[in-house]
Amino acid sequence: MASDPTIPWIRLGEVDITSSLTQPPPPFPPTNSASDNARQRFAITGNAVCTSPHPYSILCQSTILRTDQPNAVTGGAGTLALSSARALLEHGLSGLALFDLPSALEKGTAQLTALREDFPSAKITPIPCNVTLETDVQAAVQAAITTLGNIRILCCFAGIVNVVPSTDMSLDAWKRMQDVNVTGSWIVAQAVGRHMITHQSGGKIVFVASISGHRVNYPQPQVAYNVSKAAVLHMKSCLAAEWTRYGIHVNSISPGYMDTVLNEGDPLVGHRGVWADRNPMRRMGAPQELTGPLVLLCSDLGGSYVNGVDIVVDGGGLYQQVMNNL
Repeated sequence: MASDPTIPWIRLGEVDITSSLTQPPPPFPPTNSASDNARQRFAITGNAVCTSPHPYSILCQSTILRTDQPNAVTGGAGTLALSSARALLEHGLSGLALFDLPSALEKGTAQLTALREDFPSAKITPIPCNVTLETDVQAAVQAAITTLGNIRILCCFAGIVNVVPSTDMSLDAWKRMQDVNVTGSWIVAQAVGRHMITHQSGGKIVFVASISGHRVNYPQPQVAYNVSKAAVLHMKSCLAAEWTRYGIHVNSISPGYMDTVLNEGDPLVGHRGVWADRNPMRRMGAPQELTGPLVLLCSDLGGSYVNGVDIVVDGGGLYQQVMNNL
């Protein structure tokens, strides 16, 4: 049976290792000190895009090792995105473009001002954007490229959550959840991925999934959210397999219950106690506790051979549930 010429089959041995864009990094220079090696191992270079609990993105640029590696981060004004953006800047990021809805950017003015004051040499530029609209994303990515240069890192934090019994959920609410959490991340990833492939620069893409993509959380009813995060996990795996030939690493982080605005409010007061009680560490996570894994996945050296994985950051809650089911 003849093979379909339209299907890009790739078999082991067909691609010479010398043609790969994912070559291993060179060894540290022998003149380096131990502190030099430690700094370079987790150095962040280039520009990034990130998405957060709102439909927005962040684009960043770094010059610590390679000035041609921009980073992009979507989700600029959210708690997790701002903590992550600060960590990337601390590790060498030289530019940051934040994509978000105009209202969210306005509310985050104080936080953005603080970032500018703490990192005066970095380019930090807010760009209005709704990640669920393809035209918005394309314009925002182009604006970030014009301002910062080549994009090398994409961090997708965009996400919303609701707690509604499945029998009461409207179709509009279901679609909204998938639009922001899944389609929004996909639109940004596709736009930035096309840019990375066209420029043959490679890069790092990090999706923020959730333990809700691994298990059915209880007692809150949130079928739409759980389904959306499971989709994000599988999207990560698909893109990791497809884009690695272009030197693009695609990974994800699955936070547990984090102490952010998504888990605030009267309807969740009782749930917060249950979540803490069912976690071996007996508490929720802090936003800064996601930054270590993120820096690893975005770094040139530390994450150079990490692709298609999901790092669960939940204090052991997922493991405890597995053990309880044995």
